[in-house]
Amino acid sequence: MGTIRKSLIQMIFSGSFMKRWNDKIRPFELWEVDKQAHKMIVAWVLFFLNSRDLPLGERISLGLKIIEGAIFEYLYRLVITDIKPPIFYRIKSNPVHYSQLTHWVFEHLEPRVRPVGEDFWSRLKKYFLEPEEEGLSKSILEFSHLFASQWEFELIKGMNKWDEEIKEIDLSFKRSLSRFTHIHGVAELVEEVSSPLKNFIYQTAQLRFQKRWSQTPRIPETSVLGHMFIVACYAYFFSMAMGACDAMKMNNFFCGLFHDLPELLTRDIISPVKRSVQRIGDLIKEYENMELERRIFSVLEGGGFGEMSRELKYLLGIEVGSEFVPVILLDGEVKELTWDLLYSRFNEDRFYPKDGELLRICDNIAAFVEAYTALRNGITSDHLQQAVWRIRNDYNQFSLGDKLHVGSLLADFD
Repeated sequence: MGTIRKSLIQMIFSGSFMKRWNDKIRPFELWEVDKQAHKMIVAWVLFFLNSRDLPLGERISLGLKIIEGAIFEYLYRLVITDIKPPIFYRIKSNPVHYSQLTHWVFEHLEPRVRPVGEDFWSRLKKYFLEPEEEGLSKSILEFSHLFASQWEFELIKGMNKWDEEIKEIDLSFKRSLSRFTHIHGVAELVEEVSSPLKNFIYQTAQLRFQKRWSQTPRIPETSVLGHMFIVACYAYFFSMAMGACDAMKMNNFFCGLFHDLPELLTRDIISPVKRSVQRIGDLIKEYENMELERRIFSVLEGGGFGEMSRELKYLLGIEVGSEFVPVILLDGEVKELTWDLLYSRFNEDRFYPKDGELLRICDNIAAFVEAYTALRNGITSDHLQQAVWRIRNDYNQFSLGDKLHVGSLLADFD
């Protein structure tokens, strides 16, 4: 059975410190973890469009390849943080140099990642040392990476007109993105006209401008978008530790990736406000659902993407009132069930399960790490101290069966 350690939890979070385009003038800081979230939202859209007609097993296999490929690339990127992309691509073009660099990366990743499980560690090494031919999963990831990077580039391009690299970068993006028009959905995204898909992707990207804990100074200042990616990664690793079936691992990751999407419409309302009066929490939820329907679901459905809208509703738990509820699909109907029943009877791909309780835990752990890290970086705040105390207290004796003791994991953060 795999083990989740503090070092892995912190490493995943460390993308919140990693600046992007830091050799260019930029109107605000751009962070790696935000780009990764945006990349995976694009990847989810393309995954859905290119897998909806596949048998369930093939569809899930493709989804897991995309998710794991993204996690592998993110972990690799965290280690080689100081190497500029042009330098990295030159190294990659030389097999000997690339192998040397990759083995050095493995040395840094092994103590953090290998405890998760030998199978996962072997897949990570194989991904870089024995790469497969350019299949659909890698093409989707590469396009999504380029699309998210170009989106950032468009934000800073106008401020760097004097920079001799700008024209070259601009042309490189356009040439590179045009290579992927064979993937269903890409043509619609690269065209310069508006579309429901592009509207959805651009709206979610705005969550990078929305800061969490907006009334509390922190270092680093995490965005809602970056937080969503961190929760998605935690959910995937925790799902592996729990022995979740492939469908549940996939659904848990994508649920984490979208779980705060309603905050695009309501901003980040802190938990004490939501919990202070029950009716306030109910009103906020009611408004969120109404705005999601008006600005997201109805737009997708009106553009001919009704199946995508239904999938997003399933991930967000719209039918059961919360994304933090364990659910399955049974005869095409969404069914809420207990956590114990989820794992004892319905932990199979054919039920398309999603562990909402695990997502709630990952969301809280991400909030804990945000507050803990800010305190360790010297930010004194009652809000942060209370958050660390509350989450520790809530999970002190909490475990998910006999496989994952959350209290023990949090106790490692001394």
